[in-house]
Amino acid sequence: MVAEPESARGSTVFPSGILTVSALNRGVRDLLEHRYPVLWVRGEISNFVLARSGHTYFSLKDEGAQVRCVMFRRRSQNLDWVPRDGLEVEVQALVTLYEPRGDFQLGVETMRRAGMGALFEAFVRLRDRLQREGLFDRESKRPLPAFPRRIGVVTSPDAAALRDVLSTLARRNPSIEVVIYPTPVQGEGAAEEIAASIVRAGGRRECDLLILARGGGSLEDLWPFNDERLARIIRACPVPVITGIGHETDFTIADFAADSRAPTPTAAAELASPSRAALLARVGACVERMQIRIARHIESRVQALDYLQQRLVHPGRRLAERRNTLDQLRARLSRGMGIHVDESKWRLQSLVHRSRGRLPQVAQLRRLVGTSMERLVASQSALLVRAQSRAVGLQANLDHLGPQRVLERGYSIVRDAAGLVVRDSGRISVGQKLAITFSQGSAITRIESRD
Repeated sequence: MVAEPESARGSTVFPSGILTVSALNRGVRDLLEHRYPVLWVRGEISNFVLARSGHTYFSLKDEGAQVRCVMFRRRSQNLDWVPRDGLEVEVQALVTLYEPRGDFQLGVETMRRAGMGALFEAFVRLRDRLQREGLFDRESKRPLPAFPRRIGVVTSPDAAALRDVLSTLARRNPSIEVVIYPTPVQGEGAAEEIAASIVRAGGRRECDLLILARGGGSLEDLWPFNDERLARIIRACPVPVITGIGHETDFTIADFAADSRAPTPTAAAELASPSRAALLARVGACVERMQIRIARHIESRVQALDYLQQRLVHPGRRLAERRNTLDQLRARLSRGMGIHVDESKWRLQSLVHRSRGRLPQVAQLRRLVGTSMERLVASQSALLVRAQSRAVGLQANLDHLGPQRVLERGYSIVRDAAGLVVRDSGRISVGQKLAITFSQGSAITRIESRD
């Protein structure tokens, strides 16, 4: 009896544990996908088909077996090369089962040409090691000459890259001389040949800079430019080196070591040579600016000359003008002195008149003082009379209201032993002695009775 896989649960199941085909295929697919994670498989492409949907279908085979493969459009469109039958490739794939037909297949995630992985890893290791060593430091890069007179080209004489470089240099600046160092740029021993050509060009010192050029190709084709010795020779070259290797997306160790990297051989030629048209335009602009500045300078000098000519007169005429000016100044000085003297006299007379008006009048002052004294004496006399009259009135009022006058009218003043005036009979007692004051004299009495 066969157990039902997890993925088959919920599907149609017949009695006695019999599975449907769909359940069987689904279970096998799940087992495969769980048993084998995403892995790398190497083989040769055969029966390659590109469907209208953009998906690619092919078989991957070796000497003893083959397996069907599918690479969906969203994955295949990331490839920068075109797969074809007969190519040895490495695919990263998921082992699965296509349920409708029960076909065992690989779902390809990415694909590369065989050997690319090892080569790329070697490239990365060498790049990182030389980077840590400081071979690629920007500070050690040399500036390119702005106006090179002779440019050396290290490449194969039969390569299309050389034709591109020569045509670009001829178009941009035909006055620049070109020295070609024929060198194989592909195949076994190419790295040593390229390094020897750079050493030879640097030793001759006949060029202002070097262009190391090669057209596009696979990683294997460009591998001679990933040589460590070549990178060190490029850095040791006495003249600056520009690389134009492959396409814009291609990078080699030589690109990192070079003083400047261009994406293509044509771009390297453009970077190395100044444009003749641009130079002529710059020269024309400089000539135009120089002509404008010279014209302005001449106009300024002519204007200054005119001004100096106007100022330049005969010495006799200048002396006559100075004499006339001196006479005018003398006359103005004389008039000014006269006016100044007249103004001084007038101010002096005004001051004398004002000072005389401010002197004291002695006789008038004496009369004023006498009159004031008379008025003061009269005022004092009248004030004294009024004061005496008021004093007499006050004295009369005082005498009229005084206690003596009251006593003379028959009244008397009663005091106790303490000398206090007795105004209430309730404050005295029988037998108490009292002092009585009359208008004439006083007496002591004793109280015999009281009401």
